[in-house]
Amino acid sequence: MRIVLTPVGSSGDVNPYVGVGSGLKKRGHDVVVFTGEPFKKVVEDAGLGFVSSWSTEEYYAATEDPDLWHRTRGHKVVFRILSETLRDGYAKLAAIHEPGTAYVGHSLAMITRLLEETHDAPFVSAHLAPVGFRTLHLQPAHAPGKHMTNYPMWFKRAMYRIVDRFLLDAHILPELNTFRDELGLPPVKRVFKDWINSPQGVIGMFPEWFGEPQPDWPDRVMLTGFPLVDGGTGKPVSAETEDFLNAGEPPILFTPGSANSQAAEFFRAALDAIQRLGSRAIFASGFPEHLPDRLPDTVLHQSFVPFTEVMPRCAAVVHHGGIGTTAQGFAAGVPQLTMPMTFDQPDNVTRIQRLGVGSFLVPKKFTGDRVARELEKLLSDPEVATKCRIYRGKVDAATPIADACDAIESVIDRWNDNRPGTGT
Repeated sequence: MRIVLTPVGSSGDVNPYVGVGSGLKKRGHDVVVFTGEPFKKVVEDAGLGFVSSWSTEEYYAATEDPDLWHRTRGHKVVFRILSETLRDGYAKLAAIHEPGTAYVGHSLAMITRLLEETHDAPFVSAHLAPVGFRTLHLQPAHAPGKHMTNYPMWFKRAMYRIVDRFLLDAHILPELNTFRDELGLPPVKRVFKDWINSPQGVIGMFPEWFGEPQPDWPDRVMLTGFPLVDGGTGKPVSAETEDFLNAGEPPILFTPGSANSQAAEFFRAALDAIQRLGSRAIFASGFPEHLPDRLPDTVLHQSFVPFTEVMPRCAAVVHHGGIGTTAQGFAAGVPQLTMPMTFDQPDNVTRIQRLGVGSFLVPKKFTGDRVARELEKLLSDPEVATKCRIYRGKVDAATPIADACDAIESVIDRWNDNRPGTGT
């Protein structure tokens, strides 16, 4: 069967879909990934079909918006882009549609949700992180370490209404409903409460111990574990990185996120911390212009390192709290110090702390002395080391790609069984 995957976002969003796509291809499906032009090589190297949703210029223009990583304004940037590209994205996706094609879509793949309605296509919503699921029970954290789980139900409902009206729906709903009217579809009232998830099936691409299902999650939610794909899986570590890893004690890996082109302060603090600790480090960033001008011999810069190969050989990882890097940290069994900014990051880092494998510093407190102190505590705490080993074992025992493929195929089979003329 032909299956189109529609991830939205950066490498941490796209790579898990590529991994699932590879699993589906091995099962005999014709797989196409509909995503941004910067990920064409990663997709094609995996042997999958590629169709561009965004140009390279459009992608990097978005990453350079100064508000993108702001705690509250970042959402406005993303929804503005989604709103502006709604018609064009839908047209591109509809142009490659064939009868019987199935879809697997990201939390923000609104064009795929629209196509499900207009073309009566099988569709699976796939969330990479628990924050993609709304609940009035164990609440996701929308600020690091802070959530409303113990607040009264009436208060939590009221807060969701306020968030929807002023922070989320306000930036996407007018354009979405105008376009829905043009497509002959009824209006949507609350995008993330009532519409974003497909009624056919929903996947959470994370393990239950990281995000426990809640009573008011959508029906037919299937959890699959972390799909550990980083764009370099199966590729050898560069000779420069290999030599550095072998030259001394395990380094600390610093990575602010693949799409973060505004990380100068992150790396200034990182260098200061490393010098205070007397440790070695790898700085992973595709934007060398925001690195300190001169790096000592104890620090190696690489534009890319395969986390699946390199992170287990590091002493710790310091990152932004994105779900892809978070998952790799659990799989590597190393302590995680994070600097969450926005989107899913505050919730992910709250879960990291809750599970005992790391801690966080908000951006304004992410200074060299504080980073050094936090790393020293994490690296010297035997309880952290024990928890890291426990969760590494849980990741090792999981079969996330196979489970995700099973879940997707079950939705497709159910859709086929319910077609007219099938006898059901």
